Amino acid sequence: MLRLQGVSKTFGPGTAGAVDALHGIDLDVGRHEFVSLVGRSGCGKSTLLRLIAGLIPPTAGTVSVADEVVTGPREDVGLMFQRPALFPWRTVLENVLFPVEILGGTSDAHLDRARALLDMVGLGGFEHRRPKALSGGMQQRAALCRALVHDPDILLMDEPFAALDALTREELSQELQRIWLETTKTIVLVTHSITEAVTLSDRVVTLTPRPGRIGSVQPIDASRPRSENSPELADHAERVRRELIGDPVPPDEQSTSRPDRE
Repeated sequence: MLRLQGVSKTFGPGTAGAVDALHGIDLDVGRHEFVSLVGRSGCGKSTLLRLIAGLIPPTAGTVSVADEVVTGPREDVGLMFQRPALFPWRTVLENVLFPVEILGGTSDAHLDRARALLDMVGLGGFEHRRPKALSGGMQQRAALCRALVHDPDILLMDEPFAALDALTREELSQELQRIWLETTKTIVLVTHSITEAVTLSDRVVTLTPRPGRIGSVQPIDASRPRSENSPELADHAERVRRELIGDPVPPDEQSTSRPDRE
């Protein structure tokens, strides 16, 4: 579904201020797989997500989606940022429909899907409200609907819950897990939260400090649905934490394989 081969990114190549952000990233992500990227600030997590989204080109290597090299933004890839970035002059429904307007205009099917998504995340009845009338968590729910309204195969999420309080963050994480379980979406999540990563993911990819390289790929073999306080996730979280602080798990306990998905 998604393949990165030898992906590197240098900002300002050939200049005295050149910054090597990523180097030699190789990663395959399967259909209906949930993968999280974790690492210290500045390790290139968000840069990698922007490369996958086609917002910036790699300096070396290729990013492919459905066996096609990514050369720019794609209709089958949705993107959700840390801030909801809703247009204040548009209603919630109008904000959700914005991507399909850009892609060629709304239809009755798009309207039905937008309303169904809003109902699914608990925003039914708020379609005609302005963003200022919503809480931060409600705005992020609307942003999630906007990212899903054109029914992308892949959803890229750049720390979408980082600015929320702990309780709202946990609620939205559970909502995201439920949506993923009920669809065939492939999700790639950037997060600083190890707990969030192991709760949601099939695999957790750790990135080393600049230039960002893959440090490990940790499979999360735990039953679903999961909650953040599930005892079976504690060992997984500790393995990821050890990798990030420089006390990695032995190589024979790691895996770069991914679960088979239809």
